[in-house]
Formats: sequence, structure tokens, C-alpha cells
Amino acid sequence: MITYQEIRENEEVQAYLKKGNENLGVLGYTDHSAVHCTLVAEEAGRILRELGYSEHEIELAKIAGMMHDIGNCVNRSRHAEYGAILANEILRDMDLSVEDRATIVSAIGHHDESTGGAVDVVSAALIIADKTDVRRNRIRTKVKSNYDIHDRVNYAVTESKVHINKEEKSITLNLNVDEEICTMYEYFEIFLGRMMMCRGAAEMLGMTFKLRVNGSKVL
Repeated sequence: MITYQEIRENEEVQAYLKKGNENLGVLGYTDHSAVHCTLVAEEAGRILRELGYSEHEIELAKIAGMMHDIGNCVNRSRHAEYGAILANEILRDMDLSVEDRATIVSAIGHHDESTGGAVDVVSAALIIADKTDVRRNRIRTKVKSNYDIHDRVNYAVTESKVHINKEEKSITLNLNVDEEICTMYEYFEIFLGRMMMCRGAAEMLGMTFKLRVNGSKVL
């Protein structure tokens, strides 16, 4: 079994992530670097671990998380599908079993809200981990007057944490948002589709998805 650590250290994966993130920087997107993918990988693994899934499923989710944005080096449009194809080539060269490759490439190919959705527990964990990565240091530009709505939304989030309650069967994204920087209307303009995707992913895991902002339940 190939490990998450091997994928994290893989030169091809790192090269695709680096180029993809550079491309998105030119196009004005927030950070989608190896830092983002590492956070997503480890959060996806944590979600499955806390819910009692097997170490094998946890490792597959972490590998999918690490590789999920490599398709950005091809194009932002359909990056999930491109990423799945690239991931399959890399994992095949590393002699990962076809069953495990299928699970990983399926998760990668379904992680974008415009075309995908949770199809199994690995893809569900990846989606929740990816869509809840909202933080100030995803912003590239230092000049606040140049912030677009995506920058303002990320910058306005001063704290973000996913809480899992097995007894209540809930997964809650807790956000602290500075509403002087970003209104809740702006937040939902950007994130409503992603939050609804998280709801579907949570249901795949037998859970409900909740959103709390500044201590109040929003979703």
C-alpha cells in the first residue's frame, strides 16, 4: 500500500501543485498550494478517524486530499477531472492496486461543487475538508484595496474549525467572521454551493452538516 507520506513527498505531485498554484495566482485565485492540499489531506483523515473508519480508508482519503488540486496545472475549468486523470497515471506508476486507484480518482474527480458530489466515504471526507478550508492566509495580495469578494470572505474569517459530534451525528463548521470586512450575504454568495455540497457529504457519512457563525446557527 502506498502511503500518504510517499505521495506528499512525490516530486511529480509537488511539481503539478506548484505549477497549478502559480497559474491560479496569475488568474487571481486564492492559495491552492501544497499547503492547502496538506491541510485538506490531514483534515479528511481526521474526519474519518473520528468517525471510526478503517486505517485503509483514512489513508486513501489523505492521499486523495494531497492530490485533489493537481489538475489546476492543466486548467482551472474541469480541474477535478484533469486531476483525477493525472492522479491515476501517477498512482499506476507507483503500482497502487486498481481498486484503490479507482477510489482515489473518483474522490478527486467529484470534489468540485460545479460537477461533483460525495459518492462514498472517501470522497465525502475530501469534500468536507476542502470546502471548509477558509482562512486569511489563503489570500495572496497584501493590498486590501485590491481584494475581490473571495479575498474579503477569506480575510474576514478570523477562526475556522470543524467539530464532529458522534453522539448527535453532526459535523459543524464553526466560523468567527468579522462582518465589517465581509457581510453574510457575501459569504453565502461564494460559499452557499460549497456548504450544500458539505451537507450531502455529511449525509454520506451518516451525519448532518451544520454551520455556526459567530456562535449562532446559520445552516
